[in-house]
Amino acid sequence: MRVIYLHGFASSATSSKATFFNAKLTARGTPVAIPDLNEPDFGTLTVTRMLREVTGAIDGGSGPVALIGASLGAFVAVQAALARPALVDRLVLLAPALDADRLRDLAPGGLDAWKATNALNVVHYGYGRTIPVHYELYADARLYDCVAADLAMPVQVFQGRRDRAVDPEFVEGWSRTRPNVELHMLDDDHQLLGSLEHIWREVESFLFRPAYQQIP
Repeated sequence: MRVIYLHGFASSATSSKATFFNAKLTARGTPVAIPDLNEPDFGTLTVTRMLREVTGAIDGGSGPVALIGASLGAFVAVQAALARPALVDRLVLLAPALDADRLRDLAPGGLDAWKATNALNVVHYGYGRTIPVHYELYADARLYDCVAADLAMPVQVFQGRRDRAVDPEFVEGWSRTRPNVELHMLDDDHQLLGSLEHIWREVESFLFRPAYQQIP
């Protein structure tokens, strides 16, 4: 089993969760890749570009792949699983930002202002500075649908009840309509940093038990 970790929006391959999972998986002897989804330029980021990076990583190795995606990285993970259903064995989604239309919430001045200026100032936590992001991020994301995604592989979801970036009720509803989804609602916020050790115990069991044991 190979694991590919997909960081969230305005995050990086060296984020707290990426570093945590890298250490845990490496200690277990599991190959793990953490692509930098910001490259080559965060300002011109699109889902299409991130998806191309991830499917390239999937195609570049051998054997089954598990994807762990955080926030917008979870959105990309779902799309990668749809694009490579024979290769993606299972998914772990952390505070998944599954509704592309919610990207409009990034623009306090509204979508029209973002489109007119083609520049939305975003604080990039990985880089520690503000970077203007093009409107194409929103327009391109709307081309992809995770809300109605038909996923055949086992999926594990972790969602904080105190999340202000992703609607917990939406994630809970999305998960409970799918018999192949194992949902964990946690007393935590969007970052889920206070729950990482608990999440790891569940993820370790989920990733490394036989596929036929995934669904009760």
